[in-house]
Amino acid sequence: MKPEILYEDQEILVCLKPAKIAVQNRCAGTSDMVSILKNYLYTNQKHKKEPYLAIIHRLDQPVEGLLVFAKTKSAARTLSRQLTSMEFGKYYLALLEGALPDEEGILTDYLIKDTKTNTSRICNKMLPGAKKAVLHYRLMPSQDGKHLYEIRLETGRHHQIRVQMAGAGCPLVGDAKYNPTSHVPGQWTQIALCAYRLEFFHPVTGKKISFQITPSFLSDNEK
Repeated sequence: MKPEILYEDQEILVCLKPAKIAVQNRCAGTSDMVSILKNYLYTNQKHKKEPYLAIIHRLDQPVEGLLVFAKTKSAARTLSRQLTSMEFGKYYLALLEGALPDEEGILTDYLIKDTKTNTSRICNKMLPGAKKAVLHYRLMPSQDGKHLYEIRLETGRHHQIRVQMAGAGCPLVGDAKYNPTSHVPGQWTQIALCAYRLEFFHPVTGKKISFQITPSFLSDNEK
């Protein structure tokens, strides 16, 4: 698979992760973004050696969107600091089955992960292992009767957007895990969630840079 690279220099690489492709698989021999990108970097370098590539943030396997990887250890440290200090902007577009109470607002919940089922759920904040989850949402123009929202994550919890929206009574279109009406046994369903915009400061120049794409679930509707 040839990766779709939006930007690359000596320090960073920004690419599009397609739906169905994991950022990094535990199973050897299975294609993922890390192996795809390392193969791309190895093929294009003059002096053949295993390239350095650091994961800065992740996306769920069914979710498409933008990712930035660090090509040096110093860039990885700088970008990781930005990620934890909220200087790193991750924006999503999500198509929901229902409408949230307000056109713009904040959802705050506590989530706990079930490793056996690879799912998360909203829980009481006093429950051991509970983690605070915060996201900001804004209503966008509607799409074929569905409600489109821009979402900015303040925290990065397991399946956060999917769980919080389902908990608010507005599950994502196509989400087989948290939207029962979208599940078709034995059939792949495209989840209507995309990390469509990414903003951060370049780890060397300090210049603020941003990238934006159109989600496939919206471009398909326009055809």
